[in-house]
Amino acid sequence: MGVRGLQGFISSSCPQVCMVVNLRELAEQHRSRHPGCTPTIVVDAMCCLRYWYTPESWVCGGQWREYFSALRDFVKAFTAVGIKLVFFFDGMVEPGKREEWVKRRLKNNREIARIFQHIKSRREQPGRNMFFIPSGLAVFTRFALQSLGQETLCSLREADYEAAAYGLRDGCLGVLGEDTDYLIYDTCPYLSVGGLRLERLETLMLCRAQLCGALRLRPADLPLLACLLGNDVVPEGLFESFRYKCLSAYTAAREGPDKRGSTILAVADHIARVLHAQQGEKRLEELLPLGAHAELFYKGVASYLLPGQQSPWFLQAPAVPTTPTATVDPQGAPVCADPGPAPPSPVGAAPPSELEAQAAQEEPQDAEHAAQQPAAMVSDPDILKVAREQHVRGESYLVYNILSRGEIECSNTLEDALDQALPSQAFVFRPVRQRVYALLLGAGADGSGACPTVKEWFVYAGNPLKQPDLVRPLQVNLPGGAPDLKLLWLSQEPEVQAQRLDALLACFDLSSAREELQALEGPLQALCCLLIYLFVQVDTLTLEDLHAFLAQALCLPGWSTAQLADLELDHVDSRAVQLGALLMRGLTTLVLVNSACGSPWRTGHFMPWHLFDGKLFHQKYLQLEKGYTAEELVEQNRARLTQFHALKSAVCKACAKENRRIVSGQRWRAHHTGRWARQGSSSHRTSSGHSRSSPGQHWRDQGPGGRPYEPDQWRRHSSSSGWSS
Repeated sequence: MGVRGLQGFISSSCPQVCMVVNLRELAEQHRSRHPGCTPTIVVDAMCCLRYWYTPESWVCGGQWREYFSALRDFVKAFTAVGIKLVFFFDGMVEPGKREEWVKRRLKNNREIARIFQHIKSRREQPGRNMFFIPSGLAVFTRFALQSLGQETLCSLREADYEAAAYGLRDGCLGVLGEDTDYLIYDTCPYLSVGGLRLERLETLMLCRAQLCGALRLRPADLPLLACLLGNDVVPEGLFESFRYKCLSAYTAAREGPDKRGSTILAVADHIARVLHAQQGEKRLEELLPLGAHAELFYKGVASYLLPGQQSPWFLQAPAVPTTPTATVDPQGAPVCADPGPAPPSPVGAAPPSELEAQAAQEEPQDAEHAAQQPAAMVSDPDILKVAREQHVRGESYLVYNILSRGEIECSNTLEDALDQALPSQAFVFRPVRQRVYALLLGAGADGSGACPTVKEWFVYAGNPLKQPDLVRPLQVNLPGGAPDLKLLWLSQEPEVQAQRLDALLACFDLSSAREELQALEGPLQALCCLLIYLFVQVDTLTLEDLHAFLAQALCLPGWSTAQLADLELDHVDSRAVQLGALLMRGLTTLVLVNSACGSPWRTGHFMPWHLFDGKLFHQKYLQLEKGYTAEELVEQNRARLTQFHALKSAVCKACAKENRRIVSGQRWRAHHTGRWARQGSSSHRTSSGHSRSSPGQHWRDQGPGGRPYEPDQWRRHSSSSGWSS
């Protein structure tokens, strides 16, 4: 994230850019200078996830109770000294940054392959150096913070831009994150979460003015520098030859062995020495080898301009370089004093080129304008407005992206690409998403009656992500057809609540399970809905898997956070790792469905800290491999045992209605001499609940992304034997 190599350059060559600050003192000084104005820190939540996730175990699906406790401690530390926190989350991937998003996802695939190689060879979790955040962490962090009374905002463009724009407001002490782009944006100070010492409320403030002083640049030059070095918009390789020429001409490069640091100094020197001297006399594309990439380059520079800001490089205004200085205010707080804006373009200055004029006119929009950019998939402005408001407040998941752009994405999941027995979560939950598309899009924006396809950027084995999968909606099986969204979302009538639940069950194609689910309460209702769907869809799931999921959910309330942290496993099983990740992706899918259907279930009922602990599930899974009885699984608790049998009965009965009989994995292994995990063909459960055979088509062989998928192409993952039919 951010500018290539800039963080390392600062650490090695410009340590003066980093200053240790005490946030309690900064807040006190702010209150004394601005009575009645609450000191606020803007938090880039996406940058902070790996710093917040402190539990030792991460590979088993997430230690959610421990994580929630860590978040609560984080919030308490700031609220105790009167600092308000505003958390920003990524709400979508901008088209211009899709290439970078794909590059990171493919890199993550390689990292995940190494993780599973380690697990299978050593039967243990890899070290923290291979840490990979649990599936759904960003989604559930948002809801966790909301339950802790915090303000969360989901972006309508890149979250770093919106966080930086928010930082211009009065009262903002800084942006807390780990992204050097916050040095490039001309906004409030950049505070490092990596350098945060929560117990002392101290961190590193990276001073923009000190960086400019070290590089002999103005703040307005930093976006230019960032794009020449390479960032999320401008690929690093685009100006490699230009950087080499700068480096060759920069004599100081011989003084140090750090080539990357020398390159940054050389490019900055070229801007200060050469470009400043000719600014206003020549167009930027005459000063730089932009070539066919000029439009992309200008777009990259413009992406750093916050609302109301302009770049002198677009106006071609000549200006004498000034050296900014860092000062300390009388109260003792370090202040980064940036010089004022560059002088206006003088009379007679060279007119801006066509591209420059276009870039100048395309000033980065605020959130309101950005929301109007995509061509909406639905024509009802009221629906779009409600969806947008819920999206921005972080109360929904993916709904607005579907309605406004017809495009969604899902990052990597801990899935073993070499294990053919379990399907990717992208395939398992695709039928649910397809029904959600039908519910949300209906006849589409043109009212033609043809429901438009949705572009899915989902990571799964074999998908090169060169283009999205084009996924067609799947009809929702409800009497009278799909209900009106305004009714589901806005009506206060009591009878509509039943319609919301009908819609939710129909999205999972589990209307037949309504009776079994309504007999359950709270979180267990949501969990069993998800388990029924999973076991109907994936025939390689066994009775032991069901026992493990149920037992850990029932035992979880009896374990304290400290006990869960101290729980040790005999070993780590790669299949159990995938099952934990599959359940977590199921919970995020449940968030999507619940949002789309007007929230028939309380969101808190399917938050993972109430339902799932990765290590506890893993323990139950391993205990079942040893042959533990149900009584032993539920820790000899009679009340839990009664509930365990009731939940098992409800799930099995609902699955039986869908022609799915859940059988023991031991029976399967005995029948197939241990090869059950590698065998498989596929079948598809139709909306009527019947199955038809489709031998030979494997979940992992569905093909790469980019071609349109019809609903009936998605098959239920089943065995080649009759045990699980």
